[in-house]
Amino acid sequence: MDRFESLQLFTRIVELSSFSRAAAVLGIPRATATHAIKELEARLGIRLLERTTRHVRPTVDGQAFYERCVFVLSELDDAESSLRHVAASPQGVLRVDMHGTHATRVVLPRINEFRGRYPGIDLTVSGGDRLVDLVREGVDCVIRAGAPKDSALVARPLAVMPQVICASPEYLARAGTPRTPEDLARHQAVRFFASNGAVDYPLELLIDGQIREFHLGGWMAVNDAESYVVCALQGCGLIQVPRFHLEADLQAGRLVEVLSDWQSPGLTLSAMYPHHRHLSPRVRVFIDWLCEVYTDAFGPLPADYRLVT
Repeated sequence: MDRFESLQLFTRIVELSSFSRAAAVLGIPRATATHAIKELEARLGIRLLERTTRHVRPTVDGQAFYERCVFVLSELDDAESSLRHVAASPQGVLRVDMHGTHATRVVLPRINEFRGRYPGIDLTVSGGDRLVDLVREGVDCVIRAGAPKDSALVARPLAVMPQVICASPEYLARAGTPRTPEDLARHQAVRFFASNGAVDYPLELLIDGQIREFHLGGWMAVNDAESYVVCALQGCGLIQVPRFHLEADLQAGRLVEVLSDWQSPGLTLSAMYPHHRHLSPRVRVFIDWLCEVYTDAFGPLPADYRLVT
């Protein structure tokens, strides 16, 4: 087994947590896989994998090596694709990170469409609200809401999502229903912060054509979208989220929209990827497909839309 094949094998073992499953995927005997990894570890002079009777997982050095392997293999795939002129039929592994709500409610329900168009692309989807180091972690692109903060990334807008401010009936019965934006000063919010804890996002309303921010106090703070909604359902305070995320809760009366006479600014959703991936056929066709999916879900981008960074 050559060095390229051994790197492919190693990454598959880490991703599948199994020598047997990785060997089966690559169509080689398990004994061959075991021998190849032993040779790789001997050549590097480090232990890459911890093996038990039930699990296989990377060591600390193995995890660092895995992240470098993912990046190198992805670059090799794209180099081969460009030379073979397979842009019309891209192949290889595409690694995507997106919020769980978007994965389960928007993207994955239609993923067979993408597979039907591009059967040569295998997808690895991770989820969460944490910040992702795309290059270090070998992620090809992420789907994130809000204005991009990293100038090293290319951002392609997918949708502008309508938002609402709402709270549970129990909270409103206890604290009162705000009738005007000025009433917000007497209310609490479920606070939402970035993964690094540096940002506490305010509520926002469009007033006289300008976005006005309202920084409310609150005793509960979270950093993921699902926890944010659950806290609102439990009466912890007001929240502001894209309407699609909690349409069922609004219709069932578990949450109540407030200040509907004032428009919440739409929340931009973008696909972001490193500059060096801009020619990747896998990334390009996936984002083109995402644009179709999000246009169907939220409508086309406004004619006067401008991405604010």
